[in-house]
Order: sequence, then structure tokens, then C-alpha cells
Amino acid sequence: MTNPALRESATFDRRAIAEIQRAADTGIYDIRGWGAKRALPHFDDLLFLGASMSRYPLEGYRERCDSDVILGDRYAKRPLHLDIPITIAGMSFGALSGPAKEALGRGASAVGTSTTTGDGGMTPEERSQSKHLVYQYLPSRYGMNPDDLRKADAIEVVLGQGAKPGGGGMLLGQKISERVAGMRTLPQGIDQRSACRHPDWTGPDDLAIKILELREITQWEKPIYIKIGATRTYYDVKLAVKAGADVVVVDGMQGGTAATQDVFIEHVGIPTLAAIPQAVQALQELRVHRKVQLIVSGGIRTGADVAKAMALGADAVAIGTAALIALGDNSPRFAAQYEALGSAPGFYDDFQDGRDPAGITTQDPDLASRLDPIEGGRRLANYLRVLTMEAQTLARACGKSHLRNLEPEDLVALTVEAAAMARVPLAGTNWIPGERA
Repeated sequence: MTNPALRESATFDRRAIAEIQRAADTGIYDIRGWGAKRALPHFDDLLFLGASMSRYPLEGYRERCDSDVILGDRYAKRPLHLDIPITIAGMSFGALSGPAKEALGRGASAVGTSTTTGDGGMTPEERSQSKHLVYQYLPSRYGMNPDDLRKADAIEVVLGQGAKPGGGGMLLGQKISERVAGMRTLPQGIDQRSACRHPDWTGPDDLAIKILELREITQWEKPIYIKIGATRTYYDVKLAVKAGADVVVVDGMQGGTAATQDVFIEHVGIPTLAAIPQAVQALQELRVHRKVQLIVSGGIRTGADVAKAMALGADAVAIGTAALIALGDNSPRFAAQYEALGSAPGFYDDFQDGRDPAGITTQDPDLASRLDPIEGGRRLANYLRVLTMEAQTLARACGKSHLRNLEPEDLVALTVEAAAMARVPLAGTNWIPGERA
């Protein structure tokens, strides 16, 4: 019988005890996908100040609120002109199945936005179904070739990822199929770990040379993005701009991953909410805010998140985990299969194992066939439309005729922590913690 006087220790709670026991039993660290699960200050801690008397709202059924965005017009001859400011983040073929990559391209194209290749190269299905495709250039160089760079509409040089800044990605052997191995020039069935830094530069001066090289290969047509995991965001953004970036992508620690150490996911990086003002400050001090576009990712789920990120100074956002959920990841439809794996819909995070019942994060042909890329694309397009409409609804309520016109003045914070990170007043006051009156 349980003693009612006993209680958990705040330090050694059940999760901590279970992890100690697991580590002692196996002698290896825990690997999983998804993203940070700990509670962090996030967009839910901010509220919009809708218009009434001192500001006038726009009528939702009569007055326009536009959502288009141009990315990469600093130096590139052919910047991207997207219909909505919500893009699909980089997720590799290898981490995802072929049908999943195709579905992402279909969904993004249906609403006039871009998708991104991820590590491991470009698949013909993804290129053919993507109106705007961003090619990721990563430290591993897996699958990289100049022809695919030229086929892409933009290039994203990845220096870090929000879930694991300072660390490389993992792809376990069970997901390295014959096709994945061929694209990456790897042995089939053998665990692969990507490098954490690029092999041919050691600092921002070398990055500037690499950007020039990429521009020459693509005849200065393609926008060059620089993606960083949010840590020392203020300095990293400044260095990216000075190296010649057209677009800077900042990925907060709520960003997901296919597989990395749990200790990395939960204990490295800073929240997305804290990273945005630092990035904006860096761009403003260099006098390039809105000239060098800022894309923010890491935990974007709703149109409210989109609108709040843009009000804080982002030009666009990128989604990854949410896009996979829209395709059907963790769907109750596969409840029995998730339970057979010792999990449940909404809780499954062992994407590294390649046994995803939804057929999204697997290379097993039988599982992958469960995802219809046409239906998956339709679901993703629906989700992206809803995000856009939600963001437009909030912008109109603030009296704004374009999503890019949202500004920090439209926001207040519910907690001291969120007010300090987002640099907006605590609700009901004019106090921004850390700033002088």
C-alpha cells in the first residue's frame, strides 16, 4: 500500500529517476526526435492589443489584409515572392519518407509558399512538386552537387539548428535505405552522424568567401539564407549579415529534430521568444532590418504565433513539426500501432527508429505507402490557409492592412519573463523589465 505521507522530490522526480535507471541499464544516452518538452516562455505569454477607440480595426469582410512577402532581394537577381509568410523548414529525405517530402512540396505549392530540402540532397519528386524550393547546404555535404544548387530557388547555408545548436544531426542505420545511402554516398544500414560545423571554414571571413562561391555557381540568381540555432543570436545575426546573407533564419530551442540526444534538446539554446528581439536589434543597428529578411522558426503552431513573431519583427516564419502533424503524424487513426510501440498518439517521438505508423518518418516501404502524398499535401495546404487567415484576423483587429505592418506596440506580455524576453510591456503597465524608465 502506498504511504500517503511520501511525495516526489522536486529534484529527483519520476522522470529523473527513470532516466538514471535507463542510463544505468543501457550505458548509452537517450536519443529521440520532436523538440524541447520542458515549459518555456513562448508566444502564448503575449497578447495583442486590439483596436477600439484609440486605434481603428479593419472590417474583416470588406477590407484587405495582405500577406505576401519577398525574400532575398538584397543581392539575388531572383528573390522569392511568396503569397504567405509561412514557409516549410528543412527536413531531409532520410529523416522523412519520399511520400512525405512530396506531400510537403504539394502543400506548400498549393498556397504559394516554399519548402526546403534538408540534409541529404534533393529528390526529383520534391523538386517537381515544389513551386519554390530552398536547397539546404549543410556541414555534411550529403547529396550536395552544383546541378541541384542551380535547380533550387534559394540556398540555405545551415550553421545550426534550434534543437541542437553546436551539434550535428543523426540518422540511424535502419533509416539508411539503399536509396538514402546512394544519395548520401554512405554504406547502407550503418548509423550516420552529420558534422557539427562546415569543413571548409572556421569563421565569418571564410563564410563570406563561401557565399561568394555559391553566388558564382548560381550566377547571382539565388537568394542566400544563413540559418543559425538561437544561442548568441545578436552576434550571430550581425556576422551573417556582414558575411553577405540575403536572409537570416533564426531557429529557437522549441524547434524539432528527427533525432539527437535528449540532453541536447532540453538544455542547449534559448527560447524562440528571446531570440527574435536580439535578431531584430542586430538588423536595426546595421540598418538592414527589412532589407535583410528575418525568418523565425521553433514552435510555431497557430496563426497567433505567426502574427506575434511578425509583430516582434520577423518577415516570415518556418514550420516543421506542425507541418508533419498536419500531414498526419501522431494521428489517432494509428492508435493501435502507436500502442504496440509502447506509445500513444500525441506522445510518439522515437522518429529515429524508422517505425512511424503514419509513414512520415520512415524508410520502410510498407509504412511509407500509408501516406498518400496528394491527400497529405491537401491537408498541409488547408493548415497553411488557416494559419494565414488567423494571422490576418489578428492583424485586422489591430488596424493593419498587411501582416508586415504588425509591430511590438501591438503586444503586451502576461509574465515578467515574457516581457523581458520579448521586450514588450507587462500587461496593464508601461514597464519592460531590463529597460530604464
